[in-house]
Amino acid sequence: MTKETYNVAVVGATGAVGQNIVKLLEERNFPINELKLLSSKRSQGTKIMFKEQEYTVEETTNESFNDIDIALFSAGGSVSKQFAPEAVKRGAVVVDNTSAYRMDEEVPLVVPEVNEEDLALHKGIIANPNCSTIQMVAALKPLKEAFGLKKVIVSTYQAVSGAGNQAVDELRRQTEGFLNNEEVTPKILPVNGDRNHYPIAFNALPQIDVFQDNGYTFEEMKMINETRKILHAPELKVTATCVRLPFFTSHAESVYIEVEKEGLRTEDLWKVLDNADGIVLQDDPTNQVYPTPQSAAGEKEVFVGRVRKDLDDDKGFHLWIVSDNLLKGAAWNTVQIAERMIEKGFLLK
Repeated sequence: MTKETYNVAVVGATGAVGQNIVKLLEERNFPINELKLLSSKRSQGTKIMFKEQEYTVEETTNESFNDIDIALFSAGGSVSKQFAPEAVKRGAVVVDNTSAYRMDEEVPLVVPEVNEEDLALHKGIIANPNCSTIQMVAALKPLKEAFGLKKVIVSTYQAVSGAGNQAVDELRRQTEGFLNNEEVTPKILPVNGDRNHYPIAFNALPQIDVFQDNGYTFEEMKMINETRKILHAPELKVTATCVRLPFFTSHAESVYIEVEKEGLRTEDLWKVLDNADGIVLQDDPTNQVYPTPQSAAGEKEVFVGRVRKDLDDDKGFHLWIVSDNLLKGAAWNTVQIAERMIEKGFLLK
């Protein structure tokens, strides 16, 4: 019999995603017995309100996970590598929102609307996919089931919040500086720890995460590899170009796909997408209806528009996919996973 309430820990509670996780746990009236908010030593002592009660953020230690049933991690890959195994050892189920375990063969990588069945395979850790991957596969899964899928080419237009609160602050400072004809010194983007930094205000940076030996960035390789894993399609042709743009919230993606079925019309894709779980179709070119990062901000769904048939390839189609990267792309998908784990009885000890 499923427990009625659970002891929950949020690791990285003071970060952008962690804050949204806490808000969603309250909004969803998640069945919490005790809540523990954890962070680095630097952020310990921070006060956070939850259900009209003030909580003090504690430093994360191994002992933090004693008697914890569910641990929601969003504090960076090194933190997850250090503490997730300790949490599991102490009896918790971990939902990890970093890249630490996404490509681990022993760890399911889950978007509930896409591959909920993989939750049954967990051995204590479930990985939350990359934000840009989540919204894309949410739209691709129903199309793959209906028409087959051969190829995916995606270009992303990603918000600075995907790089953390420091990047958000940098965009604000640089925007003010440029408008006031002041000299700006970039320190965070495109990658905080990389050699060179470039202004993001009034700019476009074709680098998200560090470059790999093959010329792709780590973000691009995450999208490629995670898409194949989530869709159970190791032979699927996928390529990505990821770009950071100067807005705060929501990622947008221009996606070209090639399906297996012949003779399809745009209306056939509309019908499938309009009935897909977690997808909102906003596509009326005659009235200029399509999703934008601003219109998607604060919403949990994935929005799709600009669906159209390729002019040269009968099996080719183009889509415009937008979603709030801090919600469906991170916090909401994390909380969804925890909710589905409870519904399916996978948290029983």
